[in-house]
Parts: sequence; structure tokens; C-alpha cells
Amino acid sequence: MAIAFKSSCFLQLNKPENSFRVSFSSKKTIVSVKRITPVAAIKTMETVGLSETFKRLKEQGKVALIPYVTAGDPDLSTTAEALKVLDSCGCDIIELGVPYSDPLADGPVIQAAATRALARGTNFDSIIAMLKEVIPHLSTPIALFTYYNPILKRGTGKFMATVRDTGVHGLVVPDVPLEETKMLREEAKKNGIELVLLTTPTTPANRMKAIVDAAEGFVYLVSSVGVTGARASVSAKVQALLRDIKEATTKPVAVGFGISTPEHVKQLAGWGADGVIVGSAIVKVLGDAKSPQEGLKELEIFTRSLKSALD
Repeated sequence: MAIAFKSSCFLQLNKPENSFRVSFSSKKTIVSVKRITPVAAIKTMETVGLSETFKRLKEQGKVALIPYVTAGDPDLSTTAEALKVLDSCGCDIIELGVPYSDPLADGPVIQAAATRALARGTNFDSIIAMLKEVIPHLSTPIALFTYYNPILKRGTGKFMATVRDTGVHGLVVPDVPLEETKMLREEAKKNGIELVLLTTPTTPANRMKAIVDAAEGFVYLVSSVGVTGARASVSAKVQALLRDIKEATTKPVAVGFGISTPEHVKQLAGWGADGVIVGSAIVKVLGDAKSPQEGLKELEIFTRSLKSALD
């Protein structure tokens, strides 16, 4: 059992104080004393998967906030702290992007973040090592966002087993066509990983139905044609798309691509979205910061504003 000590939001940068973390195993007890950000409340809640998270939120009449961060930007140590910030600020699911050299679905902000992360030597193995240290201290499920080629390179079965053993609950693979997901879905199911599938504004109705039938965890509705990136407004077409998908499935639907402000988040919740995904705006906060510590502080402020829009 892992016990994580957290406040309602992770960062209180002006008042550092001593904190204690205790971990237990069947053989020994280890007590480590470390100078970290303050902690106030104890969280012992077991982390649940994506589907169960949405089920619980629906029972409470709430909409999921799903932030996205690029692993390794500006470095993996900061990524680890960012995951703790997002967890402590009440996010419901966290998407963690695995940097890739040819990110076809990503806009300039996330592409630049991936380039910086790769330049610092971030790779799948180092991300997994970081997650093994961090996930035991989180109550928010992690969904990896990765392109298909790195999965094929490692072997689908081996990849899924590694992800499972790390404690990751979900997987988003934006560039895999529905027709090629059979093996992915089989291996994901075998390893208890929920494979999220994407549908777009240009997806034909019959194909959309097939996608939502095959999706696990939630259906990822891409709000606009093109790549990721902050936009001034959310297309009014999204409301009709949400209605169409909800007529085709009872699975939760989360909207992403271009969602960048509290106003966007509130609007989508009003349109009936079960979850909202905020990516480029969050990646930009960390990427534009003068220092990692400043970036984490700004991340907390921005995340709290997004969360407040859903309350």
C-alpha cells in the first residue's frame, strides 16, 4: 500500500516545510525524510481505471478534467512534479504524451515540447522508470498518449505488459486506423489496459459507430479538423457531434483538441461532454516558464482555474 500526503493543491511555493513519506512492504519498513513541498491531507484512495472514474463522476453529476503533458519537457523530474500537481489539484485522468519524432496529430506547441524532450534524451524506458516512482503516490489514473510505431518497435505484447506493470490504466494511439486495432485491443484487454479510440468531425456515421463500439475507457472526440493547438473558440458543430455519439453509445465522451480556457471547459460541459481534454495550453505553460519551479506554480494556477469552471 502506498500512502501519499497531499494538500488540496500540491504547490505552496512560498512556505516550504519538512515532509515525511513512509512506504511499507512485507519485509521491511522504510522511512525517508525529504525536504519537499508541504503536505496536509492523507490520500489512501485506490486508483481506479478510466471507465470506473467516469462512472463515479457520472453518479456525482460531474465532468472529468483531463490534462495532457509531454513527458520530459522541460525534463522528466519536472514531469514527475507536474503529475503530482495535476493529481493534487483534482484532475480526474491525466494524459501523458510520449515524445515522438514525427507527431502527425500534434500542433506546433506539442511538437516543440516533444523535440525538446527528445533532445534531452527522454525515451520510453526513462518515462517508464519515472512513472514507476510517481504512480504509487497518485490517485489519478494515467493514460499514455503514444504513436503506433514505438509500440510496434517494442512488440505489442511486451509494450502492454510493461505499461500494465508500471500502473498505467489507459492508452491513446492517435495514428492507428480502426482496421489495425484488433491486435492492440486484444493485448490491451489481456493486460487490463483501456484503449481509447478517437473520432473526428469528418468521420462518417457508420465508421463512428464502429469506433465507439470498439473504444474502451472513453471515446475521444476530436473537436476540430487538423492538429492539436489552442483555438479562440470551440466549434458549434461539437454540440451536434456530441449528440450523435451519445445516440450511438452509452460510453463516456471526452472532447479534445483546441480546448484551452475555463470558458471552453464550461461550454463543453454544458453541451453534454463527459470529459474535457486540455493539452497545448498546459504544455505551453510549462514550456514557456522561466524555470521549472515557476512553470509548476503557473501550472497549479491554470489547472485550478479549469477545475473551477467545472464546479
